Amino acid sequence: MNIDLRLNHFGLYVTDLVRMEHFYVEALGFTVTDRGALESPRGPVALVFLSRDPDDHHQIVLASGRPAHIDFNPINQLSLRTNSLAGLRAIRDSLVRHGATELTPVTHGNAVSIYCRDPEANRLEIFMDLPWYVAQPMREPVDLGLADEPLMQALEAQARGLPGFEPREVWRERMAQRMANNALARLRTTAR
Repeated sequence: MNIDLRLNHFGLYVTDLVRMEHFYVEALGFTVTDRGALESPRGPVALVFLSRDPDDHHQIVLASGRPAHIDFNPINQLSLRTNSLAGLRAIRDSLVRHGATELTPVTHGNAVSIYCRDPEANRLEIFMDLPWYVAQPMREPVDLGLADEPLMQALEAQARGLPGFEPREVWRERMAQRMANNALARLRTTAR
């Protein structure tokens, strides 16, 4: 069976719903598309639905009910893509203005990212894809203070020296073929 399956949205339990809504709306430009409450086995849960795309009712759902005393957050990161260095820098500036902490700009060789913590210490990654691929994992600091052209030249020079360097489209075609082969193998297994 060949099923088109794509990540669409995520839900996040929060301690301070108002503060978290404000952060995602003001710092990252999401729009509240709906809000309400549902009954759950643990009691009422207030929900805020957020999106940056009119084709998606919600891309993030904030849900009340996260206990304040949890000392380990099982969420590794929430990643959001932007399409330019200018966009990445603008979002970085907005994150700083809105109290994000632990801002760390890095390159993964195939992307430029800014990692930070939202007001409840969830790790966010805002990233821009680069036009090439390198083997992962890879993570090195990057200076977003450089102008676009010298920064892109430095990133490409670095990436060319790393294992697996190739144009993103070549990598994409290989992955598309691998995924098609996997789907075909699953289909054959199911047909038996």
